[in-house]
Amino acid sequence: MRKPVFALSPRAANRVRLAAILSVLGPGLVSGFADNDAGGITTYSVAGAQFGYDLLWVLLVSQIVLFFTQEVGARLGLATGQGLAGLVRERYGVRWAAFMITAMLIANVGSIVAEFAGCGAAVTLMGFQSWIGALIAAVVVVVLLTRGSYKWVQYIFVAVGIGVSLAYFVSAVMAHPDWGRTANSLVIPRLSSLPGYWVAVVATVGTTITPWGQAFIQSYVADKRLGPEDLVGERIDVGFGALLTNLIAAFILVACAAAVFSAHTQIDTNSPGAVGQIAGALTPLAGSAATALFAIGLLAASFLGLGVVPLTSAYAACEAFGWETGVDWRMREAPAFYGLMIFFVAFAAIFILIVPAGSLVQVMLTAQMVNCILLPFVLVFVMRLSSDRTLMGPLVSGRFLLIVGWLGTALLVVLSATLLVTSIV
Repeated sequence: MRKPVFALSPRAANRVRLAAILSVLGPGLVSGFADNDAGGITTYSVAGAQFGYDLLWVLLVSQIVLFFTQEVGARLGLATGQGLAGLVRERYGVRWAAFMITAMLIANVGSIVAEFAGCGAAVTLMGFQSWIGALIAAVVVVVLLTRGSYKWVQYIFVAVGIGVSLAYFVSAVMAHPDWGRTANSLVIPRLSSLPGYWVAVVATVGTTITPWGQAFIQSYVADKRLGPEDLVGERIDVGFGALLTNLIAAFILVACAAAVFSAHTQIDTNSPGAVGQIAGALTPLAGSAATALFAIGLLAASFLGLGVVPLTSAYAACEAFGWETGVDWRMREAPAFYGLMIFFVAFAAIFILIVPAGSLVQVMLTAQMVNCILLPFVLVFVMRLSSDRTLMGPLVSGRFLLIVGWLGTALLVVLSATLLVTSIV
């Protein structure tokens, strides 16, 4: 006997489609919020404080490149159900996987160092020594990650990060920026031959589009066990994540341009008072509480990055060599995974302990530059994998996506070369 077939009304069918799309949201949004970590907040703040509105065009360009690179990473996860390092090892062998992982880990360790620098800078605003923040952060992060209980705490840091980002939005509005110049700078690049300008450009791109973010989006999609049928929802997810990342970045930059640059305040990134001057951008909103608000937000953003980047790095390294990965394993069952994760955290913490407190902002900026310089090495593998029809099936990159992806990779190479040339000349 045939079972009765129940047809959905058009309204009910639309609700089902919407529910299916909402169920896959997450990887792109989490990656977007994690991009605005300690290094991101500091880089955008310094860019606005030193060059006013002139670097807004960089955010628009990086918005486009970020969407397409994250979309490719998500499609790789949807099509294969595997992480990036594991795919490279399968398709190109251990040597090429080791090469890519080396480039990625160098950049990732720089990002982890930047997160500890953010912790150190935050506690200095609270009146403590920077090494105290680095030491406490190292212990807390290792305990939370090895016990597998960081997930819920991470939500708190995300919430605080969102709150501080909204504070920058309100502060930017209350500082009465030049909105006409803001719109103009967004679409018309104002180039300069100064090396400092190109340092800021490269750092801004490097904090928006990161090697760890490329691996994170693919692994997250695979971990959620999403498949090709979730492509539409995941594209929406990636689009929202990329938009929010750069929208928040734009308001941080505008707030600092209006409150710091317009006041002709010079920020020395090697000065112990640099972080306090950056916090001054929140003065129109918080007044005397601006420093405390910025310190709390910077600390939360640092912990958010520390909860993502070491974990992503350990996953990628173990995938490349076929070792057990995941916080579901006990430490004795996956010693390489936990050992690498602890090593990344410990190395970065020790590095910050020996760095002068006055150089913390410069450390964060330098880490973002390293991200931008090493990212093309990772993207080359991503683009080649995404064009492999036998691997990707119906989700293989078409001509348009390949053109945009390769142009984005070439742009990053040009930026790195421009930085090198202007620095030498």
